[in-house]
Amino acid sequence: MLREFTCIMCPQSCDISVELEGATITSITGNKCTKGEAYVTQEIENPMRNIATSVLVDGGDLPLASVRLTDVIPKDRIFDVMAEIHTVELSAPVHEGDIAIHDVLGLGVDVIVTKDVDAA
Repeated sequence: MLREFTCIMCPQSCDISVELEGATITSITGNKCTKGEAYVTQEIENPMRNIATSVLVDGGDLPLASVRLTDVIPKDRIFDVMAEIHTVELSAPVHEGDIAIHDVLGLGVDVIVTKDVDAA
């Protein structure tokens, strides 16, 4: 089976073709650097993603603070992590770098604030 990818690991955006026999990669072509090979291998074997979203802030001069994960998580856990993030309401003030959720769902990844929100 042939799968096509556009690499997102560097500005070259290589069009990469991957030949698979079952779940085994038999060939990778089209990548101009080693990052492309690593990217498609991870996408096939264990796709990972990062999340950026926002949480409610009580008593802030803004109603929301942006947050992101400190590292990538398995793609199939995105909706679970998003559900957990949406249960959080922080109290103002919050500062960039504050931890909104430590070790979210036991994945070894924190949810951190990326925007200051002052008290109203």
